Amino acid sequence: MPKLRKLLLATAAVFISLISVAQVTTSSISGTVKDKNGAPLEGATITATHLPTGTVYNTISKKGGIFNISNSRIGGPYRLKVEFVGQKAYEIEGITLLLGEPYDIKVDMSDDVKQITEVIVTGGKRRGAVEKTGASTNINQRLLTTIPTINRSVAGFTALTPQANGTSFAGRDGRYNNLQIDGANLNNNFGLSNDPLPGGANQPISLDAVEEISVNISPFDVWQGSFTGAGINVVTKSGTNTFRGSAYTLLRTEKMNGTNAGSTKITGIAKQTNNIYGATIGGPIVKNKLFFFLSAEYEVVDRPGITFSPRGGSGIGNISSTPVDSLKKLSDFLRSKYGYETGAYDNFPNFKTENYKLLGKIDWNLSNVHKITLRYQEMVGFDDVITNNTSIPNTSAFTPAGGTSRTALPNNRFGLNSHPPFPCPHSWVQVGFVVW
Repeated sequence: MPKLRKLLLATAAVFISLISVAQVTTSSISGTVKDKNGAPLEGATITATHLPTGTVYNTISKKGGIFNISNSRIGGPYRLKVEFVGQKAYEIEGITLLLGEPYDIKVDMSDDVKQITEVIVTGGKRRGAVEKTGASTNINQRLLTTIPTINRSVAGFTALTPQANGTSFAGRDGRYNNLQIDGANLNNNFGLSNDPLPGGANQPISLDAVEEISVNISPFDVWQGSFTGAGINVVTKSGTNTFRGSAYTLLRTEKMNGTNAGSTKITGIAKQTNNIYGATIGGPIVKNKLFFFLSAEYEVVDRPGITFSPRGGSGIGNISSTPVDSLKKLSDFLRSKYGYETGAYDNFPNFKTENYKLLGKIDWNLSNVHKITLRYQEMVGFDDVITNNTSIPNTSAFTPAGGTSRTALPNNRFGLNSHPPFPCPHSWVQVGFVVW
């Protein structure tokens, strides 16, 4: 029995280590410390402070003057301070860390000697720079807020990657990608929709809750893995020492669509709406120690479901060769003979999508060494979807979805039945607890 227990513990340890390898939620600061003569300084104290939250990270330089501060919060600005006995303290501000990309800096210290002399200001190359680790693209908060987007989806921003073709990267199928939000996998493994994200919505987390996105095609970093397409890492926002909040609504109707194609006027545009209502708030519970962030969003979409109309009918959308009078005769016959209501055969009602998304996050700076993050995410919604071929009897594999085409048209969205559109419910809950 003790051997079995040891084996289970060892297996669990390996499993946890494999999970941690694939997580990309933070950044790092690395570099070297040297004196004025270029000799490396071993044992220098390096302190990095995330100014918006007061989060402090400490380390010391090792052999060769090399130092590294890992698991640092993304964003900034940071203040970096380097101290060594007999040397003048080195301090620099304005450092911004990108997701998964280390910030490299070279520190050249000088003797701590007070001397009154002339001041000479000279220009030079930048001391610090972001170190690229393979083919990658970083979408920071500035890009997220300034780049226009229609569907408010992560996929709309990962398209900025040069190797992207929709959800495919470098020619690989999108199902080979590995998507993580705050280090937790969020892949559409069940495949209820064509979207790479689960939940049946544009995405199961509000775009206003996203802090940064990175797309890694072929990272040199051995800590990143679990994908052969692309590694897509998303980090959500956190609270800071400043209270911040927002409220927003986004409205879109068919009137925002174009109605002219060259000299041709497009008529009979079906009615559709897409309304989004949301709010965010974040701030300190205890300054420099405990922070919170909340995000809530509600989305409702009313859109055309069947894009065909029968010949001689309303004329909205594509015209099927199925005559409207034949559908009417069949509907009337079933009603009078069997009391069966077939449902609509023209002017099909719209499909509806409805969902709400919640995110709650608490960050706790236990000490300069230990940090805790608690996160709760939830998405609940449903989609109206057209039936597939296997749901309709006596249809071949070559019949289009729902039996709808230019040569065929069902009496309603389910074929000959009186049911409402097929509701595809989605719910997704994720609870995270991270200590580092």
